Amino acid sequence: MTNMNADRETLRELADEGNETALDRLADLADAAGDVVELSELLDEGSMHAGLLLTRRAVAAGDLRELQRISDAGYEEAGNELGRVLKVSADEPRD
Repeated sequence: MTNMNADRETLRELADEGNETALDRLADLADAAGDVVELSELLDEGSMHAGLLLTRRAVAAGDLRELQRISDAGYEEAGNELGRVLKVSADEPRD
């Protein structure tokens, strides 16, 4: 079997035709490059994998506003993470 390596342009064309695996691969490439803008655009296109990658970044950075934005863009797990973080912070003792 021939080893095929899809370039970004081919992946984009496939994603535009509705191929979710190509969309996920574009998200992986954007994540590896640290391109949060492209990840956000991919989420807006419906890539739940981009939502997952953005959520991981937002949780690691403690960015609650970003978690809300990702949730509003349609990635439900970001809302779940936001709720979890808010609950933990509400349960912490106050001075």
